[in-house]
Amino acid sequence: MNNLHYNPDVLSCLANLSNDEVFTPPQLANQMLDMLPQELFSSPDTKFLDPCTKSGVFLREIAKRLIEGLADKIPDLQARIDHIMHHQLYGIAITRLTSMMSRRSLYCSKSASGKYSISQFDDEDGNIRYRDIKHSWVQGKCKYCGASQEVYDRGDDLESHAYEFIHTDNPNTLYKNMTFDVIIGNPPYQLSDGGNAASAIPLYHMFVEQAKKLQPRYLCMIIPARWYAGGRGLDGFRTNMLSDSRISHLTDFADSSECFPGVNIAGGVCYFLWDKDYSGNCTICNVSKGEYVTVKRALSEFPVFVRSNLAINIIRKIQTVDTQTISELVYPSNPFGFRTYIRGEEKPFTGSTKLLTSEGVGYVRRTDITKSLEAIDTFNVIMTRAMSGGNKPGSDGKYQIVPSTMRVMEKNEICAETYICIGSFKHRVKAENLQKYLSTIFARFLMLQAMSSIMINKDAFQFVPLQDFSKPWTDEELYAKYGLTDEEIQFIESMIRPME
Repeated sequence: MNNLHYNPDVLSCLANLSNDEVFTPPQLANQMLDMLPQELFSSPDTKFLDPCTKSGVFLREIAKRLIEGLADKIPDLQARIDHIMHHQLYGIAITRLTSMMSRRSLYCSKSASGKYSISQFDDEDGNIRYRDIKHSWVQGKCKYCGASQEVYDRGDDLESHAYEFIHTDNPNTLYKNMTFDVIIGNPPYQLSDGGNAASAIPLYHMFVEQAKKLQPRYLCMIIPARWYAGGRGLDGFRTNMLSDSRISHLTDFADSSECFPGVNIAGGVCYFLWDKDYSGNCTICNVSKGEYVTVKRALSEFPVFVRSNLAINIIRKIQTVDTQTISELVYPSNPFGFRTYIRGEEKPFTGSTKLLTSEGVGYVRRTDITKSLEAIDTFNVIMTRAMSGGNKPGSDGKYQIVPSTMRVMEKNEICAETYICIGSFKHRVKAENLQKYLSTIFARFLMLQAMSSIMINKDAFQFVPLQDFSKPWTDEELYAKYGLTDEEIQFIESMIRPME
């Protein structure tokens, strides 16, 4: 390629800059727009809103389609552009900077009233607004987004991340009760609460829920896929999404870099189309390594969303043989009542019990144990709550799904909140066989279907069938027990890396 003729789209370049407030590549924006009925772009009455515009890519690509689609109805090009810009395209920017970027993308000028704007407005905002909104603090938290007052109650020179669209009880007032036919966008994904990224507050679901209040004909957004299995602040959202028969299409990327080049989002991403007048099964498209697998099925078949169309048939086949799962053996979070920062005494003493922590071994009084007393004198399998390597495919396309630590916990041993506790067996051999079972490719593949983050919890085992642990199990025995085909076995083993 001759570099003298290389003219990249600046919005494609911007899309590679962040993995928090992720910019949308034009190609991806157009894939999402392709899901909409295309006659929308031939009507002079269709109104579009991006409630979280950053680069303005959605509005720009919609404008291109409208300029072409309305050519017969409004032959004069300038009159057509004026009509589209003034009466069909609207945006709410997430920062002052992105408002200028969006206006530059749509109007070719950061000021809609400037002399270089392709359509003249009376004010510099045009139809792309930005308002400096403040958080509404209640007992140290924003009542709208949950932001920490300690972290975000700061000077005007620092970004507060109080996004206008979700900081109101009635979004209809933002555009004077205007009715939008299409709401489309790529909302901010999360907000740090002062801790590490794993403890950040999810935000994207708030934009989806707020958009539904406006009752558009169509809603299309790209969001992290972590909602598939719920989690912090997402359980209600997951339930609502899975039970909403108006979601007609969902495209799933297990590897986020396939739609956001160079950006890694644990658990992947998805975009969906919500159609107010639709009711039925959802057309689900899995994208992996450039291949597309599409199946029409109910989102609500399981308590969590199983993203893989191929995995669905495997789970169904297993459940015709066994209905009990490993979840029944998993103790609740923080099984013995000791938080992660508890270390215990350095040496054993009379009446002490060994405490396994992330920092090693400590000793606590047996009388101080407040939970799961029946498990103290049994053998259990414990594993760290966080996966080693994260929930993302490696360069070979396979997942590890391996806890940092997994071992048999002896009698008179307990663990801190760092670990998940599974089992409670009288005989050590059964605990050993459970550990071996959870190390199989088969079991870890089924765990993957219920996980959308790096954290392992009780729900992660809801598809892993319970076995007779008086004997060890191999992958080959498990494949045979459930009658899996060569194709299904190949698919499972193409997804999960063997444990060392």
